[in-house]
Amino acid sequence: YSFLSLIIIFTLILNISSPSHIRNTPTGTYHVSVGHLFVLKCRLGHANVSWSREGTQNQGLPAGVEARGNLLLFQPVHVSHNGSYTCEKRNSLGDFKLKMTSSVLVSRETCPEPLETKLISLGGRVGLPCKMKEIFRLNNSRSVRWVKDCHPVEREGKAASVTETGSVFLAEASEEDAGKYTCLVDVMLDGKSYTAARSIQLLIKNGTQDAVFTKLQVLYPQKDVVIVEPGTRAELTCLAHVGVSEDSELSMYWTFNADHIDDYMEFNASWRFVQNRRQVNSESTLSISKVRREFLNVPFRCHVVSPADRKIGLLYLQEADRSVLLITVTLCLSASLISLALAAAFLFCKPDFVLAYRNLSGIFTKPEAPDGKLYDAYVSYLHPSSGSSEAAAFALQILPEKLETRHGYSLYIRGRDDSAGEAVHDVIATKVRQCQRVIVIMSAKEEGTGDGNTEAELLRDQSQLLYEQSISLYDTLRLNDPKVILVEIGAVDDSGLPESLRYLKRKQGSLIWRKSSPGASSLSKRYRNRNFWRDLRCYMP
Repeated sequence: YSFLSLIIIFTLILNISSPSHIRNTPTGTYHVSVGHLFVLKCRLGHANVSWSREGTQNQGLPAGVEARGNLLLFQPVHVSHNGSYTCEKRNSLGDFKLKMTSSVLVSRETCPEPLETKLISLGGRVGLPCKMKEIFRLNNSRSVRWVKDCHPVEREGKAASVTETGSVFLAEASEEDAGKYTCLVDVMLDGKSYTAARSIQLLIKNGTQDAVFTKLQVLYPQKDVVIVEPGTRAELTCLAHVGVSEDSELSMYWTFNADHIDDYMEFNASWRFVQNRRQVNSESTLSISKVRREFLNVPFRCHVVSPADRKIGLLYLQEADRSVLLITVTLCLSASLISLALAAAFLFCKPDFVLAYRNLSGIFTKPEAPDGKLYDAYVSYLHPSSGSSEAAAFALQILPEKLETRHGYSLYIRGRDDSAGEAVHDVIATKVRQCQRVIVIMSAKEEGTGDGNTEAELLRDQSQLLYEQSISLYDTLRLNDPKVILVEIGAVDDSGLPESLRYLKRKQGSLIWRKSSPGASSLSKRYRNRNFWRDLRCYMP
């Protein structure tokens, strides 16, 4: 147990004394010269970065070296500055640490050793970039000059021209152009004058006098705009036609607002050759891990460079216009609400629409009744010989006044339009088939009124009514002609109705006419059954 306890204690000490996750990324070696200004950049971020020099535990940075955020300034470089420097960044919890280590090799030569080598064919055109963007950012007022093997660059007795970004271009390279080229930048920093230097080795390849170079063509981008969301990931693509074969001397790279993408942690570029039938294209992809707002509306340039030509593709990032989405959503919601409102209005006001359509169509065309139809409706009701029945009063007085007098309908009402001596059953069958609708009026069972009606007369009337209803309901249920409209007056007991009427009422419902109370106002009487008459007219032809 004592040995196991020692192991556990030792493990706990290690976990407490060091973070749980450490990632160390070497970033390369930098050749610098004594007396020059040198800026070392930490690519882990701009804030919460600490610098240290390996081998000098808790002794800080050497004299003449100053840390400014993610930049380490050598003002100027001294022989004692030779060594490895580490920038470190922890997360907010302190349990994850990123480290980047760079080696700084100091020499006493005026021009430092080259950091890269560039190869070009004899007679080709080459551009040499200065690649000291951090120095450029220290002061807008600067002077850039190039030297070859520590001597001013001259061609045909003239000094080489330098672009605004500090690059120098050599056209129709000869063997004499090979050598070490150094970019010298003179700047003012904190009131003092400094010179920064960076070297590139240029090699000239022989045996290409007969080479044929294809003119480059950038297919995409060509002043294009890419819509992005700030804070999200994005990928930019550059595609160029480079000839019929892969060219080892071809290069593609990206710049952001005239700065090389290596100056930004969010940028990562790759490129490859793509075979397209008998042609070869070069494709480069710029991955942006997180789009910052400072990337918007600023030019991204894709550079395609060969020994004989140079082309640039241009594009911009723009934030997605959410107003268009907002307008679209608003229009869709408005259209949906309007559709629902119209549907609800049509549902509740459908009878009014139907009647309005009939009135308008009746102005231009006169409706014609189907063949053999002489009446608009056959009115069926139980009519005792007494005129006090509510059903009889409704069928003989109220209904004709509304439908015939006011709206011009033609009704056949049994008890009003039949003639004495006719064969009742034959007349009913004929008249029902001559009507487009059958209105069946159902009322509550009435108490005897003592007016002299015999039981035989009442049974005869009921039998006649049932015969009328049987004819109309049979045709409606079997032939769907004519259609039946059920009208209730008062509370009707369904148990006393024939089975066919009960079935039809369950299937299509009925219209209810409410009798006005004796003390009701004229306005109340007028609007009490307004919906009843509206719905009844809709069911009528």
